[in-house]
Amino acid sequence: MAETRAVLRARVGTALVLAPLAVAAVLYLPNRWLALVLATVVVMAALEWAHLGGLAPGWPRWGLAAYQGAVLALGYWLLAGHPGWLLPFLALCSGWWLGVGAVLVLRRAPVQVEQRLRPLLLAGAPWLTGAAWLALVLLHGHGPGGPMLVLLLMVLIWSADTAAYFTGRAFGRHKLAPIVSPGKTLEGLAGALAAAAACGLALAAFGLTGRAGVGAAVALCVVVALASVAGDLFESYAKRAAGVKDSGHLLPGHGGALDRIDSLIAAAPVFLLGWLYAVGAA
Repeated sequence: MAETRAVLRARVGTALVLAPLAVAAVLYLPNRWLALVLATVVVMAALEWAHLGGLAPGWPRWGLAAYQGAVLALGYWLLAGHPGWLLPFLALCSGWWLGVGAVLVLRRAPVQVEQRLRPLLLAGAPWLTGAAWLALVLLHGHGPGGPMLVLLLMVLIWSADTAAYFTGRAFGRHKLAPIVSPGKTLEGLAGALAAAAACGLALAAFGLTGRAGVGAAVALCVVVALASVAGDLFESYAKRAAGVKDSGHLLPGHGGALDRIDSLIAAAPVFLLGWLYAVGAA
């Protein structure tokens, strides 16, 4: 119990430092500078993907980081001159996240048999994190209200994650994905979705959904929360296959950078597409 309290204090302390910095960066940095900050975080996450994928420390892991940098450079080039390619790519990644979330919840085979999939993890992860980077940069640059949209996404994910944690601890009885992440429960998921629905109601109450109405706002927030859970489960799957508890040790109480942004990686493209085509454009 004392160890649990110590971890919780560390989580809260780290969050109290990181949250104001993240909010300030989103609200006050110009789009290109925020893109650079986010790219730095994504490259740090790539080093942790390399660790989960079994690459040796040193040049092998930095090689994956360079690969990640190349993916981001390609994304920046597309942003500058060929934006028509971006939305289909983001739609593909969004569908992948929602699909993989369902697969991991239904999974009953031991993770250890999937060691052969590590090369696919190493090849594909930089594209998934690159898609999240693109989505956040596009969302942040989406007119004068872009920074507020990114902040809304962050608040949605934080709210769902916090609600899942405390609801699961208080009422959790039924495992959500016992093979992949034994600590997650259906009750925790219900708490996350309830928090997401409340965020949708708040969006409508503050008049931020245009003509889309309450239903569209709630539906978007719930789907985004489901995607965020999928991102969390996928990282849990990779960590369990690698035999580690955390992706890194950068953030006290939270693990590595990847542990902190796994939900955002999956949720960002889903939120962007939903906002552009279902809520914000309505």
